[in-house]
Amino acid sequence: MTPLTAAVLGAVEGVTEFLPVSSTGHLILTSTLLGIPQSDAHITFEIAIQSGAILAVVALYFKSFLNVEVLKRLIVGFIPTAILGFSLYNIAKTYLISNELVVVAALALGGVALILFEFAHREDENGFADIATIPYKHAALVGVFQSIAFIPGVSRSAATIVGGLLVGFKRLTIVEFSFLLAVPTMAAATGYSVLKNAELFSADQMLTLAIGFITSFAVALGAIKFLLAYARRRSFIAFGVYRIAVAVLFFLFILR
Repeated sequence: MTPLTAAVLGAVEGVTEFLPVSSTGHLILTSTLLGIPQSDAHITFEIAIQSGAILAVVALYFKSFLNVEVLKRLIVGFIPTAILGFSLYNIAKTYLISNELVVVAALALGGVALILFEFAHREDENGFADIATIPYKHAALVGVFQSIAFIPGVSRSAATIVGGLLVGFKRLTIVEFSFLLAVPTMAAATGYSVLKNAELFSADQMLTLAIGFITSFAVALGAIKFLLAYARRRSFIAFGVYRIAVAVLFFLFILR
């Protein structure tokens, strides 16, 4: 992998990690376009550069991670994902991550679901507005929704945001909770994958990994600020349309 390729993948990760469009799905499709096979080393690279996006959340929300009440709710939200994620890791890695058709189908179906949800959903005026006071059972339910994203193309962000809105979160509150919940989730996924596959990386590959990490961090800073501003004024219908368009185009011109 060249430094330029690493930078492109880092940028894709940074843009898509927190938008409801699936960063994993976009990384897989981008790698296919670039002619990069989904080897164990490359899958680990894709997971590892997510830590750059994680660091962007920590940089922007470091005060939230000093709040004990917020931390307790993040732990509760992380537990369902940890249980299901680690249980299904080998299945996802073996049968799903390397399958472009799964990604395309998940992107398209997720886009349709997102559009239908936005047309049907009406935000509760008395919904949960403070992460530090969210009932623990609701934090756990968001974690259950997040675990659906082990299917590449579903989108962790979309799953948590839709799940949170369904159980009564205010829109901006669940968007921010989704950002924060990404930190333990992605940190665990990155650490687990790197530990299992550390021997696949040579000293020369550390440079490309660093480039992907730094690019992901820088781009994610802008993506987080963009989504917060966007969610204040608009629904997520446009993201649903985008998901469907990407899935259709990729199916017609790449997978045929």
